[in-house]
Amino acid sequence: MKVVSIVGARPQFIKAAALSRAIRSRHQEFLVHTGQHYDYEMSGIFFDGLNLPSPDVNLEVGSGSHSAQTGAMLKGVEDVLLAERPDYLLVYGDTNSTLAGALAASKLSIPIAHVEAGLRSFNRRMPEEVNRVVADHLSNLLLCPSETAVRNLAQEGITHRVHLVGDVMLDVLNWAKQRLAERPSAMLEQLGLAPGQYLLATVHRSENTDDPERLSQILQAMNSLDERVVFPVHPRARKIIAQSDRVISPQVRLIDPVGYLDMVALASAARMILTDSGGLQKEAYWLRVPCLTMRGETEWVETVEAGWNQLVGPDSAGIRQAVETFSPNGSHPALYGDGCAASRCVELLN
Repeated sequence: MKVVSIVGARPQFIKAAALSRAIRSRHQEFLVHTGQHYDYEMSGIFFDGLNLPSPDVNLEVGSGSHSAQTGAMLKGVEDVLLAERPDYLLVYGDTNSTLAGALAASKLSIPIAHVEAGLRSFNRRMPEEVNRVVADHLSNLLLCPSETAVRNLAQEGITHRVHLVGDVMLDVLNWAKQRLAERPSAMLEQLGLAPGQYLLATVHRSENTDDPERLSQILQAMNSLDERVVFPVHPRARKIIAQSDRVISPQVRLIDPVGYLDMVALASAARMILTDSGGLQKEAYWLRVPCLTMRGETEWVETVEAGWNQLVGPDSAGIRQAVETFSPNGSHPALYGDGCAASRCVELLN
């Protein structure tokens, strides 16, 4: 079969790294990069570090409002689909690239497979929630990472061609751990870090970066901590921090975004992770690192129920208290599959 895969943002590059290899072992893949994340630190570094094939086409959409960005992607993806006429369109997750791909394919009656289907935050103020709901309702093959995702779809009346496959990000993490065992990252040494002696923080959700009060609360919490904090800064957050009057304390180390293998090395050696990233919540769990999620809700509720993830919101006092007191309960049930999700996805495409 011919499969057109749509990627555009960091989490999708990671997921595609597992699935692209599996697809290409049996089918023809045409990889489209929308250009939603476009600079090397947010895009090229992941293609290089994950051994992801170079995209067959880059739409170079770049940044912009949600409407402008999605509209440009919609036109670009439609042109690709008209030229390639694939048997399937494959979309990942919940970005504007996901939405544009699903819309374009549905208008052309091309079957859609959605990887990471069924996730819900139940917060329609999040652009990602709108994207994933629309993509799910347009998709012909829904590839779910958890039983919760399957139930969410059933509650919306979607039960046909819904499959529990596990999470492809676990496939990639297992690959990364093997690579790091063979060739360790130098990231900790470069930053002068000792395992278990620092916190790793990331902030990239627009609800946090685009709200001055929320971002201020998060930065205030980091400044108030008595531990070293390593903060790979998303370009959106860096720009807003630079425009503000906020002084960053010496123990908070702002660094440029790093590649996937270096990020796994930083995460696995951290004492605790502070994040608003869905992917990092899961990686923290799989790596057995306590996680604080700086949001009011999470799609990955199982990590909270298992006792390894705590929702703290963007509240400075709450973040500080949780950093000082939160500790997992000891049990660690297996979550989101066995690391073989990519092969299941490809079998279902057949």
